[in-house]
Amino acid sequence: MDPETALELVRHGTTLLLLDVPQYTLVGIDTQMFSTGPHFKGIKMIPPGVHFIYYSSSNRDGSEFSPIIGFFVDTSPSQVIVRKWDQEEEHLVKLCEEEEERYSDAVKRLEFDKNLGPYTLTHYGEWKCLSNYITKNTIERIEPAGGEITIACESEMVGSIPKTEMEKALIEQLKNTKFSIPIEKSQKRGCYYTPIPRVVKHKGMNSQDLTLMNLDKTQLLETTLTKAYEGDEDSLLGELQFAFIAFLMGQSLEAFLQWKLLIGLLLGCTEAPLHTRSRLFTKFIQVIYYQLKYGLKSHRKDTGAAAKGVTALLDESWLSSDSFLHRLCKDFFSLVLEAPVVDGDLLIWTRKLKELLEDSLGWQFNENSAVDGMYFEDDDEYAPVVEMLDDSRTA
Repeated sequence: MDPETALELVRHGTTLLLLDVPQYTLVGIDTQMFSTGPHFKGIKMIPPGVHFIYYSSSNRDGSEFSPIIGFFVDTSPSQVIVRKWDQEEEHLVKLCEEEEERYSDAVKRLEFDKNLGPYTLTHYGEWKCLSNYITKNTIERIEPAGGEITIACESEMVGSIPKTEMEKALIEQLKNTKFSIPIEKSQKRGCYYTPIPRVVKHKGMNSQDLTLMNLDKTQLLETTLTKAYEGDEDSLLGELQFAFIAFLMGQSLEAFLQWKLLIGLLLGCTEAPLHTRSRLFTKFIQVIYYQLKYGLKSHRKDTGAAAKGVTALLDESWLSSDSFLHRLCKDFFSLVLEAPVVDGDLLIWTRKLKELLEDSLGWQFNENSAVDGMYFEDDDEYAPVVEMLDDSRTA
């Protein structure tokens, strides 16, 4: 890049100024993660828009790390975001307005330029595919008090979530990574995700209608869109992307569970994809296509072992052939690919997703394949029959 172009990007891009960050701290932005050196003071040339910033402090030799802490930001051109390292709490904190303004002016005078690493612009397109539906409103609606997302605030959730085999494996992976989970309980609460019921229950509804409602979650989707998102389909997709990023980059178990619930809601619909919400489902399949495509990349030249350790969470926890995702995708693929009439864009993207999973994971979606007909007790909320026997029981 010629000097004039670089200077223009520095002046008009966002700058993330990080003061007093200890050496060997892992710092990430979007799909990029770095281990800091002694002269590191932040990142420059960040394109304006939504970004996810995350970090993990290390011990003195950089061999062990604390749980990842992450937060979303929505930046504007020429903005300077300033954070300073708190040695006692071992995390980044905001400065007072006067002090932040002083540092911002220094950044604009290029006083910190030699200590700022450039944002890798060649990977910005990949990030946009993962975050294009996330808006400032999405962040403000979902983020926890204080904005910091970390599994350290989810210790009670780790002990209380449904113990499916997949989720047990995920917890073990999180515990066994170098980003260890602290035992002590946190007083902070997590994100404000939209409540999505695992099983639909309606008092007074006859058992046949209840079973049908759980077989086809179109009505639940419509209710959720109206009540939680004011009818805005893109807001639902924004939350889906928020949860995926918070899980994959931020290692949030709460985020994984929300991602799973939203995936189950959408892939559990049969009426909406073909008739009432084809446009939403085309966008939805695009979203999960890019999510899984990114997550399935086993080698990234620019991220190193640190980021590979994060994305390794995908390997066994929720991309095995007996996972909830395989079952839901198989049913959805059959629905769309065998429909006599289907939206052309939805058909194209459904085929692309099917090919991605077949080529990358070796998954088989043929009728009567080895995993067909198997019921998995660890994930029975996706079993095909849910019937209300009376006002107090579900099966």
